[in-house]
Amino acid sequence: MADIKDPENTLVMETTKGRVVIEMRPDLAPGHVDHIKKLAREGFYDGIVFHRVIEGFMAQTGCPHGTGTGGSKYPNLKAEFNAEPHVRGTASMARAQNPNSANSQFFICFDDARFLDRQYTVWGKVIEGMDNVDKIKRGEPVRDPDKIVSMKVAADIPA
Repeated sequence: MADIKDPENTLVMETTKGRVVIEMRPDLAPGHVDHIKKLAREGFYDGIVFHRVIEGFMAQTGCPHGTGTGGSKYPNLKAEFNAEPHVRGTASMARAQNPNSANSQFFICFDDARFLDRQYTVWGKVIEGMDNVDKIKRGEPVRDPDKIVSMKVAADIPA
């Protein structure tokens, strides 16, 4: 597994295409990182599909309905827009028109998407398994989509 410097702020996501490790950035988006860790620890993301996957852009997941219309039982998050660029491997929150509408859905960029900078909350970066993200089935919506088998905080995984 990747060289994990901070297990409390690292996610290990097992997908139908393989393992993806995301280093979270509480220095950029502390509220979002806390929220995602809480959801991961509750098993919220386990079994959730990648419902919107656009070639050359990003793979989106985190909707409990698999349609892009839902979130968790918790209130939406206040935006924590930051200067971190949307580049290959960036993990950022999806949201509706309202800047403070992010909840559980997030996306991972396949390529640079700098037009999203300072408009979406970047909270992490893929540090291992980007090749597995690249294999996620494309579509909008995706037919027979790939999914997150499990997503855990690295600190919670027995050695």
